[in-house]
Amino acid sequence: MELNELLTIAINASIEAGKEILKIYNSDDFDVNNKSDNSPLTKADTESNTVIDGFLTKTSYPIISEENKLLAFEQRKDWPTYWVVDPLDGTKEFIKKNGEFTVNIALCQDTAPILGVIYVPVSRELYYADVTSKKAFKTILDDNHQMTASLFQDKDTIKPNADEKKLRVVGSRSHMNDDTLKFIENAKNSGKEIEVVSKGSSLKFCLVAEGKADVYPRFAPTMEWDTAAGQAICNAVGLKVISKQTNKELTYNKENLLNPYFLVTQ
Repeated sequence: MELNELLTIAINASIEAGKEILKIYNSDDFDVNNKSDNSPLTKADTESNTVIDGFLTKTSYPIISEENKLLAFEQRKDWPTYWVVDPLDGTKEFIKKNGEFTVNIALCQDTAPILGVIYVPVSRELYYADVTSKKAFKTILDDNHQMTASLFQDKDTIKPNADEKKLRVVGSRSHMNDDTLKFIENAKNSGKEIEVVSKGSSLKFCLVAEGKADVYPRFAPTMEWDTAAGQAICNAVGLKVISKQTNKELTYNKENLLNPYFLVTQ
């Protein structure tokens, strides 16, 4: 399959999953449980994952998903191409009903994401990118989650946009900690006014990619499925997602899928 075809499959999967999530979101039937790491799991996570699996299994690539059984590293370490999926990123935001949750789907090659899709079911914002073509887009769907025009239009292209007077720092809606606060304090030495922009889920990547923020420090735990789609979108517009451990881009399909702390920046 061509990359555009694979990206379209991922887009359709994210939209249909988003619609399934909203059925539960609007019904209040969350059915919240705690996973072994004490993170919340809802009926929406599992229903979304089922929808996405239905789309992606039609391709020839294996899937790493937060809600699928993870294969041992020996079985997956030589995968040349694979999907990385978070069927509901921002479960805490979902439970709080603030709308800041997303569906994340990325296609990775070797250790890097090459395609990324982030769908925001409540606002119907669809972010998608092809890293190889260096293009990322944002399309707003209608009230029925339908496209009002074709994909990949120039008018929907997004790109970073630095603010000359302000340094806009993205902060997590649910995970602001001392390390992040210290980063913000040190950033004041830039001579610019500091503005903290708070968002939940992978929307934090999108803020920087579309020019609504300048830098995103993430000094709290994340997993590969939390970041792969966002990294694809950021990489496509020329941003870097730099590991604080290696000073290189975050990599994927590691033996341990836990990410190091990282910084999204120009």
